[in-house]
Amino acid sequence: MALTQKRVAFFDVDNTLMRGSSLFFLSKGMYQRGFFTRKDISNFVMANLRFRLSGVENKEEIAKIQGAACEFFRGHQAAVIEEMGIEVYDQYVSPALWQGTIEIANNHLDHNEEVWLVTATPKDLADVIAKRLGFTGALGTVAEVQDGVYTGKLIGQLLHGPNKAIAIKELAEERGIDLTNSYAYSDSHHDIPLLEAVGNPRAINPDTLLQLYALKNHWPIYDFRRMRALKKIAAPILGRLVKFGTLLSPRSWRRAK
Repeated sequence: MALTQKRVAFFDVDNTLMRGSSLFFLSKGMYQRGFFTRKDISNFVMANLRFRLSGVENKEEIAKIQGAACEFFRGHQAAVIEEMGIEVYDQYVSPALWQGTIEIANNHLDHNEEVWLVTATPKDLADVIAKRLGFTGALGTVAEVQDGVYTGKLIGQLLHGPNKAIAIKELAEERGIDLTNSYAYSDSHHDIPLLEAVGNPRAINPDTLLQLYALKNHWPIYDFRRMRALKKIAAPILGRLVKFGTLLSPRSWRRAK
């Protein structure tokens, strides 16, 4: 029996759904709870920074990030990390959410369309984020667990770049999703394969290379960073204008007499 074809919206997480890195927030929570040292964090941050600054797909750098991420979890109980993921969401992720992106996702849900996260961050944390936001589910990097403990190995590869496109194509086959009628949202040029795997690609808070690519291909662009910056500038000005207007009102004159 053929599956009914359906439309889905796929969302990247870091800097698309939220400001900053979800994996960094998780590592910060783990550090605060004594799971590892500052040196452990710095090793991951440096690997991640080198990769982002390179601006190109570099298998060696990706392998370093993958290795550093695995070390975060090796030897820790999966249940403990899952519980901490909930705390990290409440403490760090929730305040960092881009409300504009949340509204777009909720609009898809209102139209009875599934919403999936597609992220390189650990699937355990991605699942927490998706569940808290009422989304359908999450695709993320899967860490191996044996006897309830992380082994420090991955099942498959880091869900990054072209691997995201492969993952949603596999999901589409399993769940009867019509990718040509589906949407994908991301901030990064590394996710161009993901965006090109659907019929309705969208850029959110795009980096320079993605912005140029989106403009060239006439993809819609949403930039909530600009709106946030304008609010920061406009709010104090509006506050002063309101105060000034109050001083000029006849009621203020009468009080002054």
